[in-house]
Parts: sequence; structure tokens; C-alpha cells
Amino acid sequence: QVQLVESGGGLVQAGDSLTLSCAASGRTFRWLPVGWFRQSPGKARELLAGITRDGAVSYGDSVKGRFTASRDNVKNMMYLQMNSLKPEDSSVYYCAARCTPEEFPRACDYWGQGTHVTVSS
Repeated sequence: QVQLVESGGGLVQAGDSLTLSCAASGRTFRWLPVGWFRQSPGKARELLAGITRDGAVSYGDSVKGRFTASRDNVKNMMYLQMNSLKPEDSSVYYCAARCTPEEFPRACDYWGQGTHVTVSS
């Protein structure tokens, strides 16, 4: 069992940067593929980044070049560095674990509760 808790969301202005963190419990975290997703009301869940067990990162097209995902298996943490934020990035952001496939994951077994990010124009 893995529990995930996101933090770092908030209100920022367009062009600003923000870093989200995700704290994971459980010894198995380091062996699990993980991912970052977001979902807005009435919209489908969107993949932002997947991180394989080996640390390779795959990015969704809408955030490639602006967002950087990483993991720290010693600290049981995941991070999402978001730069050049746009109003359309406003959403609820989720971290997830035990995701398949490892690259560009589409499904995950464990999810955090989500953190809100609002980008004002």
C-alpha cells in the first residue's frame, strides 16, 4: 500500500513558476513507476509526466519544455517544477504511483488527494 500527499499548489500569475511536491509512504515506492496528472472540471484527466523506476521521464505534449518532473527515492518524494505558467494550466494536480505503462502512463493504482493550481492572467 502506498499513500501519496501533494503539496505546493496555490495562486500564481501567468509567467510565474511553481513547484509541486508529493510525499509517498511505503517501502515499495522506489520500485514503482509514478506520474503527475491534472484534471479540470468537465475535462478528461491529462498526463503531465511519467517517471519510470529507473528515473526516465516522459512528458505530455502540453507541458513539454515547461515542466520538469523528478523523483527522490531516498526521500520517497516526487516533484513537478512548473515554469512559464499559463492560465490554461489552472487545474487540480495529482501525483500517482504504480502506473502503467511506465512511459506515458495511462492508469495508476495509487493517487494523492490533489492540489489546486490557479494561474491568473
